[in-house]
Amino acid sequence: MAVSIQYENPSASVVRSLLQHTHELSIYSKDMPYALKAEVIELNLGSGRMVLEVEYAGSDIECYVATGSLSFDLEALKGPNDNERDTYSLSNVAVTVHKADSTLYRLECQLPETMFIRESRGAVRIPFILGMQARVNIEVYLRELNVPARLRNLSIGGCMVDIDLAESMAFGVGQEIPGLTLEFPNGDSFIAEGKISHIRPFGNHGYAAVGIQFINLSMPQTETLYHFVNESEREAAFRTGTNDKMDYHSPLFVPGAKEKKIQHREAQERDKRSRQPAMERGVMDVTHQLQVGLMYMKNRQLFPSEIFYDCVDTLRYLVEQDRKTFLYALAFLRDEPDWVRHAVQVAGQLADMMLIRDPHDPQVREAVLGALLHTMGKPLLLSGKLPSLKVNLNPTQKAILGGHVTVLHDKLSELGWEPSPTCRDVIENANERLDGSGYPAGKRDKQLAELTRLVSVIKVVNKLLHARNGEPPRSPLDAYRKVHVTDLVYDKMVLVEYIQVYGLYPIGSLAKFSGGFLAWIMDINGKGMPSQVKVVKNLRFPDTNINSAITQNDLPQIGKLEGIVNPSDYGVKVLKI
Repeated sequence: MAVSIQYENPSASVVRSLLQHTHELSIYSKDMPYALKAEVIELNLGSGRMVLEVEYAGSDIECYVATGSLSFDLEALKGPNDNERDTYSLSNVAVTVHKADSTLYRLECQLPETMFIRESRGAVRIPFILGMQARVNIEVYLRELNVPARLRNLSIGGCMVDIDLAESMAFGVGQEIPGLTLEFPNGDSFIAEGKISHIRPFGNHGYAAVGIQFINLSMPQTETLYHFVNESEREAAFRTGTNDKMDYHSPLFVPGAKEKKIQHREAQERDKRSRQPAMERGVMDVTHQLQVGLMYMKNRQLFPSEIFYDCVDTLRYLVEQDRKTFLYALAFLRDEPDWVRHAVQVAGQLADMMLIRDPHDPQVREAVLGALLHTMGKPLLLSGKLPSLKVNLNPTQKAILGGHVTVLHDKLSELGWEPSPTCRDVIENANERLDGSGYPAGKRDKQLAELTRLVSVIKVVNKLLHARNGEPPRSPLDAYRKVHVTDLVYDKMVLVEYIQVYGLYPIGSLAKFSGGFLAWIMDINGKGMPSQVKVVKNLRFPDTNINSAITQNDLPQIGKLEGIVNPSDYGVKVLKI
């Protein structure tokens, strides 16, 4: 990349500072279901000219550069282990498109002369750049649901925050927010009401950007907000060096004792996450993309089939690449939202079992797609009456949730997407039972295809192995017994097949050994016994964590296998990737 040594354009200066680290630049458009990854091949600090290179095989790249401008997110991973995330977003950047060959494009951009963009309402928007940060708490439903966020820009009119993708399902464009709290590093805070103006995926690391307009501001609130906006502008000018008179940080951004403690804890967690294996990151990427797809369905009235089929193809690739490592990685979705964890784990095991049965089964792709989509109706039901899927549901909320298959069916019809017969079979019949006790249609026995019988067993075992609506998770053996005794509900032959494939000590389970050690099962031998484990805790020293993989020959060192246990009973947490 050619970089001019001249320093003039502040936007180019910010871009250059982020390019020094591991980074990704994503071009997005409100009319397109996914962002394009681009590479900066030229940046002139004096003129602000930036040239991007994009590989794109589609015929509609014009949709990303409508009206001669583009919008992008630039994410940088900083720190000793690339575990600190910094961002810069720009919209409506002037661009000229040149086609280099059949799939390669050069986008010549003119970065703005100032970092401070004037909004349509006349307010100046201050980007939070080069380490500037403020914490945000969004009260989505009054006294019901609170979502943490990070401030990404601020103006008198509103702000943009980024939130975990998992939390984005509770938001909709036009939705009013009863409480929004901004807390700056020094401890000063601002509280207001808000209204969602837009929501979209943000970059490639599992976040969503939410635009919020401030509403119903009193005069004192407005005066306080002016102060925070002015201080944020001073801080941005200081960090970029665009104001020679500024030679110190704004007091607003000097961390107090509380903020320093939080930052220290977050740094430790980021350091742990930075060591996650590639397979676990691949599985997590599927959960992110599934949530991005749902965001488009809910907020843009668009069914992004490319995203969902990419998820299917990624799962199949990971299964075929290293089956046992894939099964181990699936377990590390344990702390993800229940609907997406269940969807990805069931879809992953369905792909696994279908490929074991027949590696060339033509139904695999559509069946796995159906499994991924099946639970998507649940987050579509979120409302004031059902504010969260995380809480123990009351009878009224359970009744609402029971309509998730119908809601998804109606949504797909509304968006004009017609699933294949195989995909539809899984979506509609995954919760049906042989005795007619299932839902939504109460189908019986011969009305259910062999594929549906397989999916239903995978689903029920998965539900029983995880905490659900106040009920603790069961051990694999207890789960199998529970399914077995309901002999008129599930296909016993499929249950036997499932047990033969995954055993009494499935990969990804937490095992307790007589020596007082807890270990994740990474592999099992032909007899279904653990042959490789990752030791994570010695119960004689419960406050100390371990991270040591041992193989079958060394297993006697930690004692005899006593059984599968619930991680939460011992304070063992799965690190979010």
